[in-house]
Amino acid sequence: MQTPNVSVVTEFQLLGFQTLQEWQTLLFTIFLLICLLTLTGNIVIIAVVSQDQRLHSPMYTFLQHLSFLEIWYTSTIVPLLLANLASWGWAISFSACMAQLYFFVFSVATECFHLAICSPLYYPFLMSPDTCRHLVALCWLTGVGTGFLPFMMISQLDFCGPHQINHFFCDLPPLMQLSCSSAHVTEMAIFVLSVTVLCVCFLLTLMSYVFIVFSMLRIPSASGWTKTFSTCGSHLAVVTIYYGTMISMYVRPSAHLSPEINKIISVFYTVVTPLMNPVIYSLRNKDFKEPVRKVIIRQCGHWSLKDSLAFAQPMDRHF
Repeated sequence: MQTPNVSVVTEFQLLGFQTLQEWQTLLFTIFLLICLLTLTGNIVIIAVVSQDQRLHSPMYTFLQHLSFLEIWYTSTIVPLLLANLASWGWAISFSACMAQLYFFVFSVATECFHLAICSPLYYPFLMSPDTCRHLVALCWLTGVGTGFLPFMMISQLDFCGPHQINHFFCDLPPLMQLSCSSAHVTEMAIFVLSVTVLCVCFLLTLMSYVFIVFSMLRIPSASGWTKTFSTCGSHLAVVTIYYGTMISMYVRPSAHLSPEINKIISVFYTVVTPLMNPVIYSLRNKDFKEPVRKVIIRQCGHWSLKDSLAFAQPMDRHF
């Protein structure tokens, strides 16, 4: 067999949602709004946890790091998606594409490791500040290492053209489909990595919720049981959507779904769940909403005082 001509790839073209050209403006508006809400919600969580001493606990430390990950995650994917929708197609250099791939895998893996830290109800009894710091550092270091394997293997593949990625970001499946070299080893390695990270972390997360359910059954009052179930049920729903869409995308046989279905699945774990996480994990929490209210009141009072002083200074000079 003759090997096809291999040219040096300098850029890819992201096709995005070109089949929905009549919906481009609406999609741009929706995704822009979601992006702004996601960034605002997670920035609020980080700021409030940093300023309120009562929230300096292991649980809120993990939530603070999770919010930082969501900001990084959203900033890696959504701006390029918005640029693609605004221009009906977007060219991305090979190096930028590989960088986006790395930061995407790194962010996903690190978030999975954070979500897999079990038994949040027992944090006050089992989690010391040193243990919390060590677990957070381990999550970040493991995530950094996890991102290197797909990055190195994909960047070594040959791409013969056409250099068009039928997706809205540089994802693993469409990049492997574009390769004209043998990608069997790469595909198997990424499959094993996906099973290890996604499935193992998902099972650990489910185990933590099993312990939570057993703890809920010991709550004597019906109101306390209902409140805990409502909160944990919302958490579990978000986790199931996140892991379910990710597993359906990366842990499946070689028979691929259509590109359009892949894009819809990808929207859930790249755009939807980063918006839901701050709402579900923190902003619905009564213990968290009170510090948020106080920070807002404090900031509004600070801004009002600054405006009053700025208005008074010209009057003082006049008299």
